[in-house]
Amino acid sequence: MVPVRLTGPRLAIREHHHTPEEVAALHAVFGDPEVTRHLPFGPRDPDTCADQLELCLDEAMAEPRRVYRLAVTLRADATGEADAGAGTDVDAADPARATLIGQGSLTLGPRRSAHLGYALRRDAWGRGYAGELAGLLCGLAFGPLGVHRLVALTDVDNRASARVLTRLGFQLEGRVRHDVYRDGVWSDSQQYALLADEWPPPGAAAPAGGTAGG
Repeated sequence: MVPVRLTGPRLAIREHHHTPEEVAALHAVFGDPEVTRHLPFGPRDPDTCADQLELCLDEAMAEPRRVYRLAVTLRADATGEADAGAGTDVDAADPARATLIGQGSLTLGPRRSAHLGYALRRDAWGRGYAGELAGLLCGLAFGPLGVHRLVALTDVDNRASARVLTRLGFQLEGRVRHDVYRDGVWSDSQQYALLADEWPPPGAAAPAGGTAGG
């Protein structure tokens, strides 16, 4: 396995580690009911987060690799901004040791397709990180991974995620009825898609920096 390492202006993306610190950091994301409000699953306990990290490592070692579930961290040059509310990470200069503030994912499908997913810790919201994160994952998908069609599904009420995708050039393709079953209730999703020849969006440069292998 060639580890994935991506860097943007403020974020760095790396492979997960199966450590107590990483479990706690992941639980700070997916244990929060507000973070999971628009996700297909409810808040996760620490044991479930530990199981998920083990799954991430298994997926990373698969040959060929089909799932990229990755840790999102702050770079050192975001420390001043982080002081204002997202939390300072003294190890952010070294993404391999930096505490994750979220997770991004790419799941490869047939005919050079893939699904995009992302989530951030609540105190990192409203700072433009989601757009940077999604852009870095688009660069990975359409670059090293050779994806042609990238799909993202969002809860119909998740307007913030819809804005992120639209700004990156994703096109709304329609409503997927009863796509998610959670807590005994069915809910719909909105499906967005972006094609390789539509990336990067006009007037913007594709996020650079990083390596990936499968």
